[in-house]
Amino acid sequence: MANIEGLKQYQNIHLIGIGGISMSGIAEILKFWGFHVTGSDLYASETTQRLMQNGISVVIGHDLENLAKADLVVYSAAVREDDIELLKAKELGIPIIDRGTFLGKITKAFRNTICISGTHGKTTTTSMVSLCFLEARKDPSIQVGAYLKPLNGNYRVGSSEYFIIEACEYVESYLKLFPKTEVILNIDNDHLDYFGSLENIVASFDRYVQLLPEDGLLVINADDNDCKQIAKDAKCKIVSYALENESANFIARNITFNQDGFPCFDVYYNNNFYKTIRLSVPGMHNVLNALACIGVCHEYGIEKEDIKNGLLKYTGAHRRFEYVGSFNQGVRVYDDYGHHPTEILATSHALEQKKYRQSWVVFQPHTYSRTKTLLDDFAKALLHFDHIIITDIYAAREDNIYDISSKDLVQRLASYNKKALYIPDFQDIVTYLKERTIKDDIVLTLGAGTVTNIGPMLVTDP
Repeated sequence: MANIEGLKQYQNIHLIGIGGISMSGIAEILKFWGFHVTGSDLYASETTQRLMQNGISVVIGHDLENLAKADLVVYSAAVREDDIELLKAKELGIPIIDRGTFLGKITKAFRNTICISGTHGKTTTTSMVSLCFLEARKDPSIQVGAYLKPLNGNYRVGSSEYFIIEACEYVESYLKLFPKTEVILNIDNDHLDYFGSLENIVASFDRYVQLLPEDGLLVINADDNDCKQIAKDAKCKIVSYALENESANFIARNITFNQDGFPCFDVYYNNNFYKTIRLSVPGMHNVLNALACIGVCHEYGIEKEDIKNGLLKYTGAHRRFEYVGSFNQGVRVYDDYGHHPTEILATSHALEQKKYRQSWVVFQPHTYSRTKTLLDDFAKALLHFDHIIITDIYAAREDNIYDISSKDLVQRLASYNKKALYIPDFQDIVTYLKERTIKDDIVLTLGAGTVTNIGPMLVTDP
């Protein structure tokens, strides 16, 4: 059971930005532990609705009344310094703490915090590890960065010493955690608005590895050169996995795919046959994610059969190549969170393993800085789709000081002799697709923003 003595000085905790995927999980964990939790968010969502249904007071907009009663105020990274509630908390002398630092306090309460990190695949791998631990009846606490059907949410509070958590590198919030185990899936160019360069990202992950205690565990991707480099600075046990590096501890061989694109493969541990594994999610990238999961679970003594069954039960987290429905008598619609060129490539390769007539991707670029910096990489990643529609850039936390628009991406694709259409209005996209797609086509909505709303519009509109 978690040791929460260090948090008991705060009975009333107010969360600004409570609707965020991590903040909402924190809110539910605190409520389960007996704290009085309130919060606010600028936007109503399924998440805020679920929090209210679970007895947590949530105000859409600003909530100065509950804030004034708080012993502690926690705020998310999306909250600006001039936020009304943040300023009021400072005026009233209420202690304030950022989400990452507070999450660190929660991880410190557990003897065995398992942090899943890396530029891509965190949510999937966190989900896989979670389901294997549940299959083995380890009763873990869990926080994952997406809605996971077996959890009926994005978190779970268990009574064991295990806390399985998705650890994000953005603004280096993962450096505030207290990990016993770290999984580093890959290191890639992302969040350059914060890091500035890949070298800075690698240096940050290196500092992250050094948080591990000597009796800790580092599970690392041996196909990733930067991962191998930072592993040299680890003081603890290292377990490696790979698809290509034959010297890794865990490798996959004899990989095949069924008609849904789901892989089956033989796992070898130190060059000895370990187990045949089947997945219920598509793509070669998920074979790598599964190997990372297997590496963790093996070290924690989970039986091979429980690992096999846990992985088979993972059918995908919300917005990870998620099946939405169909329309036009057999046009299948999928939705994916991919918003980085590497993720788009992985998704396109996973799509290629499925049987279909033609592919139609609706891509919503995410943040101006990422679109500007990686414009050519985005264009190359999108070349694999048959038909491409680009929506407006989803700003998220940014203002457009970068002189970039979605039309620039359309033009860059044209320079590769690939036609793409810029259609900003979602209803126009729905009409366009309904008029042109036919049976056995696949439509994929892609991006971390509001593009996810298009799938339901397609499958429910008359």
